[in-house]
Amino acid sequence: MFHVEHGGMICIGRRRSAIGAPSGLSRFFPMLRSFSRLALVFCLAVASPALAATTVPPGNRNEAQPAVPYGSMKRTGDTRGTFQAKYEKIRDLIARNGELKGKIRKAASAYGIDPIHIVGALVGEHTYNVDALDRLQTYYVKAMSYMTSKVEFAYEGEEVADFVKRPEFRNCGGEGSDEALWTCREGVWNAEFRGRRVGGRSFPDKRFGVVFFQPFYAGQTFGLGQLNPLTALSVSDVVHKVSGLPELDPRDAGEVYAAIMDPDKSLAYMAAVIRSSVDSYKRVAGFDISNNPGLTATLYNVGNPSARAAALAAENKRRAAAGQAPKLPEENYYGWLVNDKLDELKAALR
Repeated sequence: MFHVEHGGMICIGRRRSAIGAPSGLSRFFPMLRSFSRLALVFCLAVASPALAATTVPPGNRNEAQPAVPYGSMKRTGDTRGTFQAKYEKIRDLIARNGELKGKIRKAASAYGIDPIHIVGALVGEHTYNVDALDRLQTYYVKAMSYMTSKVEFAYEGEEVADFVKRPEFRNCGGEGSDEALWTCREGVWNAEFRGRRVGGRSFPDKRFGVVFFQPFYAGQTFGLGQLNPLTALSVSDVVHKVSGLPELDPRDAGEVYAAIMDPDKSLAYMAAVIRSSVDSYKRVAGFDISNNPGLTATLYNVGNPSARAAALAAENKRRAAAGQAPKLPEENYYGWLVNDKLDELKAALR
């Protein structure tokens, strides 16, 4: 690992209704079926340097809320809940819990982001994905149970730590950060293994994270921040440097789960993920999204900020060549809610 400071940057190497009931399937962010290896160094801006980036204004680009995915509607319907009730539950949990608000502010300060970005991600996750637990203490209890769980990150008996030693991944060894390393590995998975037969063995046509990092059930995220293990691993080096937490090891799945279940640790990983999105969009796409919590919440929801920033940059390059105005980043249904309810969320954080 290396640590370089330069120019204020720390570079670490190695609808109309806020929660209406939309119909139909979702308009997802375009999922990148495969993307090229991105050798990007994660830089954490602890002091904001002057960069030539277009500031994205606050608020939503879409007048009405984009469609909510069917899966989210089904999960909420199966529990006989409503998005409105779930939103109010997480909003009020934050508003009433001074200890939690203090932890949110502390994590945000350490990673150089406004705490409202963490609040936005929490609200989005617990409104559309899971119900918030009633007490913060419940998350600590669950974290302790995962520390002793006998789970591993593997596919058909092959641990991911061994799988990525295959020769197809040889060009990923020199990546400068955990984010770049796991991005490279996911790119290799998409290009060489996903939906293919390799060495007499068939591999599923599913995302890397789904195949290797979901030993319990599909679509699983955990803890207060509803993080998945691969996301936590991708910012492990940054969290180690900034917050002093031990680096995560994919061979120790129990420790990874304990980290993302523990609220104190989970908030650090959340802040690092959000910081990554802000930095990626500024560095790669030329947009400063730090004043738009709906956009950071959107990226927290859909993941792969570096790849998405690169895709937006490529699209705007084509638009410029055609004499068209650049396309601004847009919020999805999840981020739209955050921007629409921003005044309430700011009040809850006070």
